[in-house]
Amino acid sequence: MRWSIVLALCALAARAEEERVNLHFQSTVAIQAHPAFDAAYSGKNSMRTDAESATSIVTDLFAGVRPWRGGELYFQPELSGGTGLSLTVGVAAFPSGEVYRVGNPKPAVLPARLFFRQTFGLGGGSVSLESGPNQLAGARDRDALVISIGKVATTDFVDNVPYSNDPHTRFMSWGLWASGAYDYPADTRGYTWGAAADLSVDWWSLRGGIFLEPQYANLMPMEFRIDKARGLVAELEGRFAIGGRKGAARALVFLNDARMGSYRLALENPNPDITASRAFGRTKHGFAASANLEIGPGAGAFIRGSWNDGQNETWAFTEIDRSLAFGAIQSGERWRRPEDEAGAAMVISGLSNLHRRYLAAGGYGFIIGDGRLRYGPEILGEVYYRAALSREISASAHYQPVINPAMNRDRGPIHVFTALVHVAF
Repeated sequence: MRWSIVLALCALAARAEEERVNLHFQSTVAIQAHPAFDAAYSGKNSMRTDAESATSIVTDLFAGVRPWRGGELYFQPELSGGTGLSLTVGVAAFPSGEVYRVGNPKPAVLPARLFFRQTFGLGGGSVSLESGPNQLAGARDRDALVISIGKVATTDFVDNVPYSNDPHTRFMSWGLWASGAYDYPADTRGYTWGAAADLSVDWWSLRGGIFLEPQYANLMPMEFRIDKARGLVAELEGRFAIGGRKGAARALVFLNDARMGSYRLALENPNPDITASRAFGRTKHGFAASANLEIGPGAGAFIRGSWNDGQNETWAFTEIDRSLAFGAIQSGERWRRPEDEAGAAMVISGLSNLHRRYLAAGGYGFIIGDGRLRYGPEILGEVYYRAALSREISASAHYQPVINPAMNRDRGPIHVFTALVHVAF
């Protein structure tokens, strides 16, 4: 009897510690620039060869409320503005993840995320969740089924590598913070509507989701007729430890169905235009695999690989059909600046045979296309150092050399430099 009373009191205490409401904020300003570089020719989707710079800002307010135990409602308004280098074209693994969500240079506010999450505890002990953006603090069962529905980012649920998943604070290249060949459903700013489930038991998790595709490639309007268009994804993750160092590995498969154009049909015309061959019923399938591992005090490494069939046009993310990315980070605790961080990574991106033939024939996508093409894998490196100026403010410097930008040996290399300030509380 006495032990039952103690356990009941502990349960009440844990419940009392649950966060009922939270509010978080982040703002990131990034200035990117590149000096002039050589190119044998340029097209409408080429990065400018003369020196240029571009500034972007993304500001988010994260509000969360817990209406009942296990239930959570989140709303995230976002203000974004500015643009990427050359209006965000000319490099497939584009150097700034900040501008993926910026469709118009004029600052504008939109509801980025609005979703409900319900957690069903399945036992296995208790884990503590810290307060953060789109996460209320509290305890939950280690084993759980989590259902989410609403306006979200597909990468909220899958393809989440902890050492490279946030361009606000770590690697900025599109091919590093996400799997380049996973053409995940999203509007121009990176969001979609959908539903996802995550079943986590002990050392493994199984996730799946269905998400809306845009009506047009890389534009804002979404296709709400899920019988006509949708993105399906499933991912299996396993967590492990090697010599006491934690790690995880993931395998993801996807199938997108949208009103895409066909590279094969476009190539039947002397002046190929992928938009002229669009039709419902076109699909894109593929996979992504990733792993991360602690490699020392404050240090970790990751690797990402992805592939898609490359038969039909890129619809939502970026024009990459094969991708391999790897890198490592190190916190500043080794030099007595524990809140600082340094990182280095590389991503190698490629195209399917049909995709490269389409570009070589003068075709254009929405990210790349130089009017001609002498194909070669695009290789982008990135190194950064982030210095903590206070608990809430950090500043970082990034350098990214880009070899064969847009998979074209006749252009570049391009050297991209970034100064970034991040505020979060």
